[in-house]
Amino acid sequence: MTDLLLTDPPAAAAEAAAELARLTGVERHDVALVLGSGWVPAVDLIGETVADVSVADLPHFAPPAVEGHAGRVRSVRAGNTRALVFLGRTHYYEGRGVEAVVHGVRTSAAAGCRTVVLTNGCGGLNPTWAPGTPVLISDHLNLTAASPLRGATFIDLTDLYSARLRTLCRTIEPDLAEGVYAQFRGPQYETPAEVRMAGILGADLVGMSTTLEAIAAREAGLEILGLSLVTNLAAGMTGEPLNHEEVLEAGRAAAERMGRLLAEVVAQL
Repeated sequence: MTDLLLTDPPAAAAEAAAELARLTGVERHDVALVLGSGWVPAVDLIGETVADVSVADLPHFAPPAVEGHAGRVRSVRAGNTRALVFLGRTHYYEGRGVEAVVHGVRTSAAAGCRTVVLTNGCGGLNPTWAPGTPVLISDHLNLTAASPLRGATFIDLTDLYSARLRTLCRTIEPDLAEGVYAQFRGPQYETPAEVRMAGILGADLVGMSTTLEAIAAREAGLEILGLSLVTNLAAGMTGEPLNHEEVLEAGRAAAERMGRLLAEVVAQL
């Protein structure tokens, strides 16, 4: 990890945003989308790609270490909206620190974005949610024991996931469910006992991303939409073992639906 990302994260984000503007030819963007495991095939439906940049060409970014995360950023034109689409993310379990995990969100804010859409592939605790079911995130449980905030930075998270944006999504797909997302540190999948614990605490979804980025986005003043794609039932619910290929396959199967949903959301933002 670079020194500036550790010592002055806002300055690192400003530096990355300036280089992003130079490489894409787009001075400011309006909305950022972080596409998690299983979501990458949906990107082509969001809008017209104006530029495609490797995160390795941007200051203080590292390539994702997970299959299904492409390590690229696209500048996309969707109607009158300019969108930054991150094809993949850095996960906390990669050991690069919280600053690296939230650098994309902070860079988006520095690039002018006022809204961020955080997506993920996750395990579902509701047995009626089949693989491929999209679920709006209404709240979260951060079970990582980490935070992107430093010092006495007291940020209100009461309405972290925008009710306005969830309502907007339901004008597009009225039957969208919503639930509470719990982030574990990973990279191991949760045990059945941990899944039961998360359910007792109020979780409907379990995964390994999103909550740290959401906290950093709120600190940066962004409006946040969280969308989970249920890629499998959580551990212990079916008696079957979990694997990452299952996550990617569920994303491929749901790509068109997810792409249409994201495209309509972005167009209305």
